[in-house]
Amino acid sequence: AQDADLILLVIDASGRIRDDVLEGLEKRHHPLFLALNKIDLVKKEKLLTLSAGLTERLNPDRVFMISAAQGDGVSDLKSALGDAMPAGPWLYPEDEVSGATDRMIAAELTREQIVNQLHQELPYATVVETETWEDRPDGSTVIHHQIIVERDSQKAIVIGKGGRRLKSMGAAARAEIAQHLGRSVHLFLHVKVEPKWGEDRSLYREIGLEW
Repeated sequence: AQDADLILLVIDASGRIRDDVLEGLEKRHHPLFLALNKIDLVKKEKLLTLSAGLTERLNPDRVFMISAAQGDGVSDLKSALGDAMPAGPWLYPEDEVSGATDRMIAAELTREQIVNQLHQELPYATVVETETWEDRPDGSTVIHHQIIVERDSQKAIVIGKGGRRLKSMGAAARAEIAQHLGRSVHLFLHVKVEPKWGEDRSLYREIGLEW
């Protein structure tokens, strides 16, 4: 947090608050926004008591009551964060949207569908690898993505009954990739079990990360 412009502390209002986190923030030299989350699960009286106690202890610049699940108060928090950020110089060319290659972005768009359609913890046990990428003379692109999971049970979930889940993810990812590339895309997905994929250095290089 030393290099931050502002600190946002998100508290689960329905759970236990870690005291060591609060101790660190009491000695801060930065503006602090406090967001009390899961207000839909807490009675109003308890919420007000919690807010008053944290305000007295931390003296935050602003306090927000939000429910991330329901969306209540989230837009106000996002707007306040945006307004609080100081203007700064361009760190990259103004027209450069991303430093990622089309190959990397396509793999992430496929993985996005895994997150959107499977939820819970399974997406975090998967990685998408680009096996082949072919730009055809007719202007279309053929992409083969390999979805790697850790266990056979995960493979079954990703594929779905009769292959319907994999087909649904493929159709959605293909549409997103085609929109990004601005051309027709033929996307082929298959699932592979690799229990120790997290130790494969080549996969880290594939997604642009250091080992």
